[in-house]
Amino acid sequence: MKIKFSTSIFLGLYLLAAVIFMIIPINSLLLDILITLNLSVALVVLFNCIFAKETLSMSSFPTILLFTTIFRISLNISSTRLILLTGEPGNVVTTFGQFVGGGNLIIGAIIFIVLVIVQMMVINKGSERVSEVTARFTLDAMPGKQMAIDADLSTGAISDREAIERRQKIQEEASFFGSMDGATKYVKGDAIAGLIITAINFVGGLLTGILMHNMTAADALSHYTILTIGDGLVSQIPSLLISLATGVIVTKASKEAELGDIILSQLFQSSRVMYVVGGSLIFLGIVTPLNPLIYVGFGLALIVLGRIIGTRQETKEIEEEVETEEVEADQLRRHENVNTLLQVDPIELEFGYGIIPLADVNQGGDLLDRVVMIRRQIALELGAVVPIIRLRDNIQLNPNQYIIKIKGIQISEGEILFDHYMAMNPGYVEEEITGIPTFEPSFHLPAVWITEAQRERAESYGYTVVDPPSIIATHLTEVIRTHLDELLTRQDVQNLINNIKENNTTLVDELIPKLLNVGEIQKVLQNLLREGISIRDLVTIFEVLADHAATTRDTDVLTEYVRQGLKRAISNKFFSGEETTTVITLDPKIEQEIMASVKQTEQGAYLTLDPETTKKILSKTEQEIKKMEDAEQTPIIITSPIVRMYFKKLTNDYFKNLIVISYNEIESDVELQSVGMVTIDDN
Repeated sequence: MKIKFSTSIFLGLYLLAAVIFMIIPINSLLLDILITLNLSVALVVLFNCIFAKETLSMSSFPTILLFTTIFRISLNISSTRLILLTGEPGNVVTTFGQFVGGGNLIIGAIIFIVLVIVQMMVINKGSERVSEVTARFTLDAMPGKQMAIDADLSTGAISDREAIERRQKIQEEASFFGSMDGATKYVKGDAIAGLIITAINFVGGLLTGILMHNMTAADALSHYTILTIGDGLVSQIPSLLISLATGVIVTKASKEAELGDIILSQLFQSSRVMYVVGGSLIFLGIVTPLNPLIYVGFGLALIVLGRIIGTRQETKEIEEEVETEEVEADQLRRHENVNTLLQVDPIELEFGYGIIPLADVNQGGDLLDRVVMIRRQIALELGAVVPIIRLRDNIQLNPNQYIIKIKGIQISEGEILFDHYMAMNPGYVEEEITGIPTFEPSFHLPAVWITEAQRERAESYGYTVVDPPSIIATHLTEVIRTHLDELLTRQDVQNLINNIKENNTTLVDELIPKLLNVGEIQKVLQNLLREGISIRDLVTIFEVLADHAATTRDTDVLTEYVRQGLKRAISNKFFSGEETTTVITLDPKIEQEIMASVKQTEQGAYLTLDPETTKKILSKTEQEIKKMEDAEQTPIIITSPIVRMYFKKLTNDYFKNLIVISYNEIESDVELQSVGMVTIDDN
């Protein structure tokens, strides 16, 4: 039978030995071995902390701290027992007591006291404070970090696996620094216990030597003081190393390099610093009574070092410049470079150099953060993942100009004043404010540019005041909303399908590809997005498609069925917040005209209305829309279900934002009031 050993057994034996040494006396040779082991473990811990590239690579440090503290205290007790019983605690304790103090009791005692003060008042106290503050800040920052992960996950910037890994890392960091906050108390308690044990050794040794070994007071003082100092040193030095390791691990800031690389690269990164320090030392060596050989020598060495650093920096800059040029030239020479020119970014925001500070994080710009929030907002509102939005500066544009491109084609543009605010009159301002006249780029509303000094006054008058980043973000959001159906690709649809498949396997397997393929589902979703209907409730959409795709594969007809299945969402979007909603109805005669002119083909249905009738319908529609807009109401036209999609197609090129809804898409509890009718009757 094979016995399997694990590392946990060795840890158990390590702790068991510590408990045994507290109870059972051990001889001086074994004590020497164990003290050496304790010192070795302390050095291993210290150098592991120094060479660790990130804090969590030593995540077990609080436990290590506890184990080493218990083991060190057990050795303290064993050495105390030997000092008081035999006066011979072994070679290591005696050597430390004699060698460190140079055979002088007073010097040895002073060195020991200084060592304890340094550990307790400097290293341990500083580590304790850093651990406490870091733990507090880490716990306070957790909600913000979790929200950032959720935002990245919602916008598609990271995968589910990456989100899980990031959340786990945040939890591990919080757990680690929380544990470290308490674990530093072990080191502090260990140092205090060492002082108490040292005092006991000193007093107990004197009494033992005088009363039990018949030594004179001077001999007892000499002998037991050396042993006490030695015992204190062999205990405090490993404790000091562990305290130092604690300080190193809790103050480690970088996660990309070893501590030594970071410190050296940051200390010796500037040749100018070396010149200044070197010149200062030379000045002190020449002008003051300080040893000129030492100070001038160090000063010259630092100046030489500064020169070497400066030369290396210049060489590095030249090499980087040459390398960059070579890479660019190589890219131009490569045949594959032509392929990169064929790639088209789905969405681009190009801006002049005057707008660069808004996108530069180093200059306090938050445009990048706003872009992330736009993707999150669209995902929550419409249920589609917006592709990565490319931001780039364009020197060919005016300094304050920006343009928005969809698939490489300019869709819209705007111009802002970087250090101004846009003030818009909502219609009830108390007093007009002077400024530079302009138009809001998203909705083309009249506005004025005002200065920072005018902002507070404009708001008090009732103006809506917006800063430049918000103007760009709003404009970009509206453009994306308008063209989101174009941006929805087959791959995007497949990703949406994959997201719901795990919990809806039966539904997805029944629908795809047996009844509909991905391309046909894409067309239905594009139809919904084109009219601003959210596709976030994919399960309901797929349920409706599965119910009706067996009888028809016409994506326009299927879209109407889906809209009816989403009537609660549609009613909530267009009719919420009002007891009665005013709408425009469609004359039944027009509905009959439209249905009579519908021609079905293999490619789908289309209208064959004569131009004169079409013109009358559009003209009357425009009149009714204008009436509602003049009354500051949103134009909504209600039609019968079978006519809705054809009337929308008829009017779409002329009234892109017109809302057309069928009776079957409205909840029964919604109250409607007709204030007009689209008719071609001459009466």
